[in-house]
Amino acid sequence: MAADDDVESSSEEIYVFFKDRPEWKDVVPVQQDDGPHAVVRIAYSERFQDVYDYFRAVLKSNEMSERAFELTTEATELNPANYTVWHYRRELLKALNKDLAAELEYISEVIQDHPKNYQVWHHRRVLVEWMNNADKELDFTSLILRLDAKNYHAWSHRQWVIQTFNFWDGELEFVDNLLDEDLRNNSAWNQRYFVISNTTEFDDATLAHEVTYTKGFIQKAPNNESSWNYLKGILSTKDKMYDFPGLEEFCQMMYNKNIKSPYLLAFMIDLCEDKLESAESDAATLTKATELCNLLAETIDPIRRKYWNYFKRKLTMRFGQEQTG
Repeated sequence: MAADDDVESSSEEIYVFFKDRPEWKDVVPVQQDDGPHAVVRIAYSERFQDVYDYFRAVLKSNEMSERAFELTTEATELNPANYTVWHYRRELLKALNKDLAAELEYISEVIQDHPKNYQVWHHRRVLVEWMNNADKELDFTSLILRLDAKNYHAWSHRQWVIQTFNFWDGELEFVDNLLDEDLRNNSAWNQRYFVISNTTEFDDATLAHEVTYTKGFIQKAPNNESSWNYLKGILSTKDKMYDFPGLEEFCQMMYNKNIKSPYLLAFMIDLCEDKLESAESDAATLTKATELCNLLAETIDPIRRKYWNYFKRKLTMRFGQEQTG
């Protein structure tokens, strides 16, 4: 602990405040104005106050210089979520004709330290747009997703890159690998839908393949909501869901094996409702749907009892007489 204290003390001694740097003597720092009656003043560190006082000064004078650029580096280190700092840094990048490749390397390091910060991802996107080169982006987002497979910002950036630069080839294989590692990765399921919707779309052959693909994952983990949502999503691209070949039999087979997943039962209810809406069903379909609602409400998913009872009433009001029991 004493050694750590010595390191911290040494770092503090090495750091020189901007107010004490000879090259900044010509700048009058601008203090933060919280108004005359600030309710709760934030206890900024002395270094934070120093950096941002000088940042406000160069921002006010619109100084375009190397020292201003270096100042933004310190400002982003202290607060990487500050939009104004990043915007000003981009203005400096253009005015000083800075090396954008070097800036891309810099923002890569920042993102790895702050992977869920919107501003840093936006900065990277602007750089890629300026360079008109996204050759490093899929590998970089893959790196971030290995650390957090559900990072929204990484996925959003990846989708933008794929659409903008037409990088569709190989993306389904990338998703396959992610789902093999974690079949509950809802972000990967979403990416799968995104890719197919923007390429082949869900034509008959693609839909048949995707249904078979998804059923395989459902059999591995019947209580995985993500795969059930994907299955329902891809089938919703067609007018009728209930008559997809083998689908009803697949669900009934799982049910007969005493697999009482709430997602299985909910999907079976959706199939029943779809069949009832098509007017190609009989009273047995409504009876089956209401019995499934009862099972969910009383045994399988009691936390949502009120919802399933409501859904049962909704079905009986639309498609038949009120059921009892």
